[in-house]
Amino acid sequence: MRRAVALRLQVVLAAVAIAAAAGVALPVLQASAAAGGASGYASANGGTTGGAGGQTVRATTGTAIHTALCNRASSSTPIIIEVSGTINHGNTTKVSGGSCNTAADVIELKQISNVTIIGVGGGAVFDQLGIHIREARNIIIRNVTVRNVKKSGSPTSNGGDAIGMESGVRNVWVDHVTLEASGGEAEGFDGLFDMKNDTQYVTLSYSILRNSGRGGLIGSSESDRSNGYITFHHNLYENIDSRTPLLRGGIAHIYNNSYVSLHESGINSRAGARAKVENNYFKNSKDVLGTFYTSEAGYWQVSGNIFDNVTWSAPGSENNPAGPNPQSNTTVSVPYAYSLDGASCVPNLVLQTAGANKGLQESNGSCTPQTPPATPTPTISPTPSPTPPPSGSNLSIGAGSDGSSKADGTSYGNVRDGNLSTFWSPAGSTGDISIKWGSATTVSRVVIREASGAEGGIGAWQLINAGTGAVLKSGSGAGSITFTPTSLSKITFRITGSASTPKVAEFETYAG
Repeated sequence: MRRAVALRLQVVLAAVAIAAAAGVALPVLQASAAAGGASGYASANGGTTGGAGGQTVRATTGTAIHTALCNRASSSTPIIIEVSGTINHGNTTKVSGGSCNTAADVIELKQISNVTIIGVGGGAVFDQLGIHIREARNIIIRNVTVRNVKKSGSPTSNGGDAIGMESGVRNVWVDHVTLEASGGEAEGFDGLFDMKNDTQYVTLSYSILRNSGRGGLIGSSESDRSNGYITFHHNLYENIDSRTPLLRGGIAHIYNNSYVSLHESGINSRAGARAKVENNYFKNSKDVLGTFYTSEAGYWQVSGNIFDNVTWSAPGSENNPAGPNPQSNTTVSVPYAYSLDGASCVPNLVLQTAGANKGLQESNGSCTPQTPPATPTPTISPTPSPTPPPSGSNLSIGAGSDGSSKADGTSYGNVRDGNLSTFWSPAGSTGDISIKWGSATTVSRVVIREASGAEGGIGAWQLINAGTGAVLKSGSGAGSITFTPTSLSKITFRITGSASTPKVAEFETYAG
């Protein structure tokens, strides 16, 4: 059935391409040459510049890519690698050196930084060969095609992911790429664009993801909530079963994307995740937004989207579709500037600009541009977070508090005064805030509430038993945190990452 759908889509796209060539019905004035650098969350946290300022090297094999990395003076020496031709298993071997950590049968960007890989000339195709980014930062990948990467069968590469990121990855910009498979898990394929195990500040823009069972995920399991701050904009998802994306914990900003033929589900926000979903166009698809296949809820803020021939399932114990009339149930603020194209012309705009070998074309903003409001207002949730009121007494009231260095004008006591208009902020972008008692107290739930206007500032965190140093829970974003009931005299909320200045209005603690 999926092969039939893929064939039908190819016929449709071919017809559109012919129309475009003939100058029919396509708004050609809505695209322009790429004007700037990284956008979205990849522009935060110090920005993403890749190998800017470094040596430019040309590569026509995977081994040559690895050699360029290994020949640098250090693992952080900036480099731009221009790639052309077909990169495959036959020409990709392990290369050793002090500035690299490579492997055969995969493009391995491991324990390195400040690298740009960009397709040039007649194009760059990674055929059945994935790109693996691990323990790396400041990486740019542009204008390449990655196709038919398998996790089973032969040959295999990168766990079946076209592009996969994991283990402390920071600041990656993937732009104007084409990621495609030829089926789902039964045919040996996995995700097209996966992020897990503490991957943050990533943008996927002007790209095509198609003909796959799984578009991609953020978080490998319900407990892997250390990922987040991901932007998806001006991408085309077509002929995908699910995961466009699957978001477990963390924050995603999803705008101006075109979705065609999502067969089972689309944007799956779950396990406390929050997604800002704006001005997207969904067509001929099912359950394009909601929480699916789990009882652990996620949340969304919606505006300006178009749902064209979209069907919705009935709610169930492990399925909570946002439709048929999607409404916001949280609010998400983003720390960067951006402009919105009108959803009605997104399909044609994305058709012209997205994917490899399109000349790095981008929207020029003529598609009914809209400036997002500075402070978005959700249509349902009256509070800054989707956290329901806990049962029982807030044990923080009347307790003590301390923490790491605080910002001027804030107080440790503001997190336990029951007043959402006062708050504590760390002196920098990370820090500790603690609640403490004179004797052992049993706690099994914490609620972190951000100050009004600062929602989304808190990134990755750990909840720590300050007496033993044990990590009770880790994740990202404010909200409700439950864990095994623990007897302790001091509990610490440690912020290890942030999108903007963290402002903790209340650090509530409960016995149950």
